[in-house]
Amino acid sequence: MTLTAASSAQALASFAAGQSWAEIPAPVRHQARRALVNIFATAIAGCREPAVEIALGVMAPFAGPATCSLIGRGERRDAALAAFVNAMAANIHDFDDTHPETIIHPTAPVAPALLALAEIRPCSGADLLRAFLIGAETACRIGNAVAPSHYARGWHITSTCGAFGASAGAAALLGLDARQTVWALANASVQAAGLVETLGTMSKSISVGNAARNGLLSALLAERGFEGPPGALDAFLRLTSDAPRPDALTGRLGTEWTFATNTCKPYPVGVVLNPVIDASLQIAAASGFRAAEVEAVHLAGHPLLGARADRPDVVTGRESQVSAQHAIAIVWRRGRAGLDEFDDAAVAETLAAGRPRVEFTDEPSRDPASVHMTVRMRGGGVFEAEIAAARGTLANPLSDRELEQKLTGLAARAGFTGDAEALARAVWGLEDAPDAGALARLAAG
Repeated sequence: MTLTAASSAQALASFAAGQSWAEIPAPVRHQARRALVNIFATAIAGCREPAVEIALGVMAPFAGPATCSLIGRGERRDAALAAFVNAMAANIHDFDDTHPETIIHPTAPVAPALLALAEIRPCSGADLLRAFLIGAETACRIGNAVAPSHYARGWHITSTCGAFGASAGAAALLGLDARQTVWALANASVQAAGLVETLGTMSKSISVGNAARNGLLSALLAERGFEGPPGALDAFLRLTSDAPRPDALTGRLGTEWTFATNTCKPYPVGVVLNPVIDASLQIAAASGFRAAEVEAVHLAGHPLLGARADRPDVVTGRESQVSAQHAIAIVWRRGRAGLDEFDDAAVAETLAAGRPRVEFTDEPSRDPASVHMTVRMRGGGVFEAEIAAARGTLANPLSDRELEQKLTGLAARAGFTGDAEALARAVWGLEDAPDAGALARLAAG
């Protein structure tokens, strides 16, 4: 069937309004819990970053009643501001989950909107998980429909598609019918924004925060009868993609879950650098390797690697998260790749010590999660590493235990005053929880 403008939005709306918890496969449910464990880790790690502090300082005087929790901070703010701030914190280090087909970080814009809503509209844990999966699936489906030209045009796909995901998830949690959900999606369409140009700066976090807040407001407006046209979603597809594919948005919706391919990061870098870090760690452990004796590094990888990560002269921590030169240098110096390896001090360290000369060869047939690293030494020796599937990919995923360790480790680093292990247990058992709002309060610390 050829989908019309109306049928694309209506199919999503029918999915959001009619998808039952019982019909969602167990592996997909588990993927939702994994994503939430991961997002609490990254939000706690980012909750006191300067951009978050500035945003709170500017926006708090305009806030309403303090009804909702701020992850990792112990403070409370109104639902809209809580959604905004928690989404900022969750994504600010680019350490959150990634949908590999689109490079969307789906949980950061969707989960904070629903956590805030759960505190002002009591619901069960199963209700929250159902709404989260509907929202995340919506964001990823729309991403599939506009990729890859959407990102290439300069749109920050997490922010743009995330606004739709947050609106669909909030509509599902509010129990809106299909007609109201169409309105919610239309309301989100006029607020879906974000630019790739802002990556590596504070400005990027505005659009991620807005995606959560605007998605929540879109659904709340629709609940009150705030109407929007069914063709708004199709207009978004046409305007932001060279070749939109509505079939990718609606095909087998509700029976096949694109969110099932979601992945969680082992390192706080752009996903194209994950195999590079794996290779760097492997070579660093090789007998006889001395980083000071490296002549040059050659990387054979997917074209996205060179396009996004050939940045030899970065000077800030944010920029370093997409610099192959810094990533290799800091891993060889410290033997690890955590948040502390991608901050301003680490960048200053590699600038002072020197970064390796890195050459790139594009191999279009390669998976973006793979790389071949060749290291030429000044004395003529060569070290090589082939990474077929980087850690954190579908073929080599982080285990549930590793996600728990990510949460407890980042919580300890951030000085989290709550019980991170109890928070992880609460997420794993969320399906049986009578009050989903308690999860947000536990995450506040």
